[in-house]
Amino acid sequence: MNQQVVIIPTFNEIENIESIINSVFKLSTPFDILIVDDNSPDGTADKVIELQSAFTERLHLLQRKNKKGLGTAYIDGFKYALDHHYDYIFEMDADFSHNPNDLERLLAELKNGTDLIIGSRYVQGGGFRNWGLDRKILSKGASYYVKLITWMPINDATAGFVGYNAGVLRNINLDSIEFVGYAFQIEMKYAAYVNEFKLKEIPITFKDREKGQSKMNLSIISEALGGVLKMRWKSFRNQYTKTDKA
Repeated sequence: MNQQVVIIPTFNEIENIESIINSVFKLSTPFDILIVDDNSPDGTADKVIELQSAFTERLHLLQRKNKKGLGTAYIDGFKYALDHHYDYIFEMDADFSHNPNDLERLLAELKNGTDLIIGSRYVQGGGFRNWGLDRKILSKGASYYVKLITWMPINDATAGFVGYNAGVLRNINLDSIEFVGYAFQIEMKYAAYVNEFKLKEIPITFKDREKGQSKMNLSIISEALGGVLKMRWKSFRNQYTKTDKA
């Protein structure tokens, strides 16, 4: 088994799933992949099962009965990764918004002592491709808002291209993480921050999906705005910290 695993949540990603899996497995550094599929009616999980015969012991699948949201998919994936003793655990989208080639850069930072590495659109060298002005304003505004409320020194708090040293996930109370959309990404970074782990951002270019349908909606945005205040309250009550730290 490799030391590192990439968790990719899926719902109706049949147009992307084979290509994203092949792209990760073509990297010179060996990464395992864990697909967490929420019972996609388009046959995404069936395609993963088909591909498992070609990638024995490297391609894993968690099938969930219902669509439960991005946050719970990652939490289930984190628990799987910890149970299987991976040292480095990554989040990545299935739709090529995140460039698989950047995984090796993220991994290098973790091996160099960073606890949580963030592929950031908002540090020098980072940016967007194929994004409209409205989405840029919304994303940038959310990041400013998070910084104002949490004091967290992160420019891209909603970033979803992230790598963890397993020790971070072992010491965060994962059962306290409750949000599912953008707020989930903020909450995980904030939980690591209040537990005094080392967070770092490196630049990436985020590209809008070319195939499939975006999962973004207004309920996810409103959850993020209201959720940040709730996160502050939870941190005051030490709800993000395990009582039995590993």
